[in-house]
Amino acid sequence: MTNDGISNNLEVRVKDETGVMLGIMRADKAKQIADERRLDLVMITPNAQPPVCQIMDYGKYKFDAAKKAKDAAKNQKKTELKEIRLSITIDSGDLNTKAKQAYKFLSDGDKVKVSIRMRGRQQARPQMGVDVMNAFYETVKDISVIDRKPSVDGRNIFMILVPTGSKV
Repeated sequence: MTNDGISNNLEVRVKDETGVMLGIMRADKAKQIADERRLDLVMITPNAQPPVCQIMDYGKYKFDAAKKAKDAAKNQKKTELKEIRLSITIDSGDLNTKAKQAYKFLSDGDKVKVSIRMRGRQQARPQMGVDVMNAFYETVKDISVIDRKPSVDGRNIFMILVPTGSKV
């Protein structure tokens, strides 16, 4: 048994560092070829008959794999949930200002949670809050889709919007 876990008298299929198949040979001969090239003999598929080994620079391989994983993680966009608060008595100018902010969030790829907190006598008429939510959606419907319809939850009304291009 060698120090890398490959038995010396085991028959293995060997690929060189460029991917060219060298053929089936004993593991000690394959290890000797790898040592001559100052590279490592790495078992790729141990369950195959015969097992497949490749001659490569294992340290460089691990470094490149870690670098690829790091680059892939860097390029991922993490979506956030941004919140915009409205009121039942909001004026159309203020509604448009809030809609501009929602446009900014949605164009960045973030979800938007629109909420209204009802106070005092407003709680007797939650339909007015739902109407405000629907009016808000009408201003941003070209860039968004409703993920969660306006729903009344005690004193609060919530609605969640997602960008048009995202998967719901």
